[in-house]
Amino acid sequence: MINFFTRNGVRRLLKRKDSDAGERAKALNDLRASLFSELRTSEGAKRLQQRACSPTIALSFNFFVSVGIIMMNKLVLGRVGFNYPIFLTFIHYVVSWLLMGLLNAASLLPSPPPARATPFSTLLVLAVVMAVSTGLANVSLKYNSVGFYQMAKIAVTPTIVLAEFILFRKTVSFHKVVALTVVSAGVAVATVTDLQFQLFGACVALAWIVPSAANKVLWSSLQQRHNWTALALMWKTTPMTLFFLLTMIPWLDPPVPSPSTGAPPATQPSSFPLFSGFFCSYPGNVGGVARRSGQFKTCVVLLGGFLFFGSNPGVFSIGGVAAALAGMSAYTYLCSPGRPREALSSLQKSRLGKPGGADADENV
Repeated sequence: MINFFTRNGVRRLLKRKDSDAGERAKALNDLRASLFSELRTSEGAKRLQQRACSPTIALSFNFFVSVGIIMMNKLVLGRVGFNYPIFLTFIHYVVSWLLMGLLNAASLLPSPPPARATPFSTLLVLAVVMAVSTGLANVSLKYNSVGFYQMAKIAVTPTIVLAEFILFRKTVSFHKVVALTVVSAGVAVATVTDLQFQLFGACVALAWIVPSAANKVLWSSLQQRHNWTALALMWKTTPMTLFFLLTMIPWLDPPVPSPSTGAPPATQPSSFPLFSGFFCSYPGNVGGVARRSGQFKTCVVLLGGFLFFGSNPGVFSIGGVAAALAGMSAYTYLCSPGRPREALSSLQKSRLGKPGGADADENV
């Protein structure tokens, strides 16, 4: 038996098996290191997201998350009677920050770009804008109907185009200007003729449009120019956003009733904000494809407002909604990268070698 195991052939066979096992272990370690490196860098995280998440999955995820958050927040602020919209926003961000902390502890959070690439003042401004825009959004949802709130969201797109023209002299085609004019007119008719119109709620919605547009412009700029991923940017700015939300609570939330006066049950914390806050942790990653399903999302939100909250906008308001949706559909089609004319125009510009190399009517 001892002679059998000491033969040269058996020795070579055992060494070969040990070598194969070592090669497999090395290949497995290399694969783990490659996946870890791919996930920790911003470019690698974007490539993994594109491979793992198809446009259909991204659109479906964005649709259900967006509609679910709107309906859940309206339920909490309306029927449940939780009268603190800024504090509700604060809960959203706390839950999101905790979830991202778990991802960071598991080394699954993409690393941010170098600190010198993005000035701290830019991140600070983004945190302020995020706090104001998200907080005012929930205040608007508290005092307005779901349909009014959704139409105010549609008005953000024309505001972005106008802001980019004023600040960066970025122009769009005449057809897009006409489409956005129809959108603006439809939003104006739909909101002013809403049977549930409230002056204070309308003022809040009007004040929310500008910071919301600024939020989207800054967010897109940091992702495109400074190579930030959505999760890394949220992880970096959420602590500052929480601080500014705390400063907004005394100004926009009603005072908490003292125990001696008998606080009603509606003012007590509910589990609904935590549930909806869970969904706020990831929707920013799929926002780039959201416009394609935006019209259908608006229709579902309006239908949900009618079925679950008894919203009755009126005939003229529905006409304004139809006009705004038609304008947004036309604008989405004009911004589609698959249009033959735009593809031909882009090809001609690239051949001519014009500065910038990008279409002036870039999708916002």
